[in-house]
Order: sequence, then C-alpha cells, then structure tokens
Amino acid sequence: MGDTIGSLRIGEVGVIEDFCLDVIPLNLLEMGCLPGKKVKLLQVAPLKDPLYIKVNGSHLAIRKDMANLINITKL
Repeated sequence: MGDTIGSLRIGEVGVIEDFCLDVIPLNLLEMGCLPGKKVKLLQVAPLKDPLYIKVNGSHLAIRKDMANLINITKL
C-alpha cells in the first residue's frame, strides 16, 4: 500500500497523485483536492478523526477513511 493523506504525520507535506473519482465527494474536488496539488496535515482530532489539512490555500476537515483513499507522494 502506498502513501495516502491518512498516512501523513502532523506537519508533513505530500503531493496528491490519484484517487477514484467515484468515491471522492464533489466538494473536496471543488476545494482543490486535485492531482498535483500539495497537501499538508495540520492537525488530528482527539479521537484521530477527522484530519485537518491544508490544500490549495484552504483548510479542510476530512474523515480518516476518505483520507486513506487519496494517494500521495510525500515530500
């Protein structure tokens, strides 16, 4: 299994590589969660879900199970 947003540690940055369009909500795509964009893990909620990320200048909360579906390359 490759790296995903869910595998990032706080402060780590990755570049979104790919994901299955059928399972990613449209609002994530509209906010810039697209291949080639950098994503940084900012914070993790106390119960490990959701994750707070920065992508395309926006701060987003994303569920851990969704984060595990978005493949990245760590920088």
